[in-house]
Amino acid sequence: MPWSPTFIFMVIFCVQSLAAMLQNGFMVTVLGRKWIQSHALPAGDMIVACLAASRFCLHGLAILNNFLNFFLLHQIDSYFGILWDFINTVNYWLTTWLAIFYCVKICSFSHPIFLWMKWRISQSVPRLLLGSLIIGGLSATSTFTGNTIAFQMMAYENCTHACGARMFSQYYYRCHTMLMCITPFFLSLLSIILLMFSLYWHLEQMRYHRPRPHDHSTQAHTMALKSLAFFLIFYTSYVLFLMLSTTQVITIYNSWRWAWEVITYMGISLHSTILMLSNPKMRRTLKTKFSNLCVGSS
Repeated sequence: MPWSPTFIFMVIFCVQSLAAMLQNGFMVTVLGRKWIQSHALPAGDMIVACLAASRFCLHGLAILNNFLNFFLLHQIDSYFGILWDFINTVNYWLTTWLAIFYCVKICSFSHPIFLWMKWRISQSVPRLLLGSLIIGGLSATSTFTGNTIAFQMMAYENCTHACGARMFSQYYYRCHTMLMCITPFFLSLLSIILLMFSLYWHLEQMRYHRPRPHDHSTQAHTMALKSLAFFLIFYTSYVLFLMLSTTQVITIYNSWRWAWEVITYMGISLHSTILMLSNPKMRRTLKTKFSNLCVGSS
């Protein structure tokens, strides 16, 4: 019994989530210290710091939310579900803003609108971060409203209203998930497609020029594409899981629910790892910590 698939996936999920919280906590600490010391932070690092903070909270709430669901503590779970929905929506949009930021900064399009965005994007980052919080608040309000209506419908004792409450919850949360997930998903996808076109055009131009040993534009394109394309694969699985959960294809009793959770949050964790290793500040801090650890152990 202890070695059932459900138990195994639960243990893997918990270990993975705790490791991701440690990783994102490290990112927040490093970038937050730089932010406090210099009273400023580059716009890209600002988004990464806020994204790491949201993912730290997301993994913690995911552990609580899944266990509350598993043990059928619906009254407590409803409150954590609203908070999880807020953090999850903020995480969606912060990831989308990071993809758009990479796209605008790295792409070499010469259209006037695109050039204006390239000039304005860094100054607009604080507003984008605030916008993520506002959208998250609207999403949480929508979830709270849906929960309230469903609870009021379930307050009636007869079976007709109970079935109606379940149908309402199913369709309401399906529409809610579609609205909150699909919009940032397609914006992220559009950013990746634009980056791919920009890289293609850049490589075409390089054919007619003398090759350079260090082509920083190509390197920037490639690094951004690796990060965004990798996350898009797991982001798709994340959206797919949420669609399946709203249609109740995978139930809280099914061991595959925990397998889906492992796959979904593994993608988010690995994307955070890529962001951490591609950031020069965090790479230097990791090397320093590792060197001090090796000296201390010797």
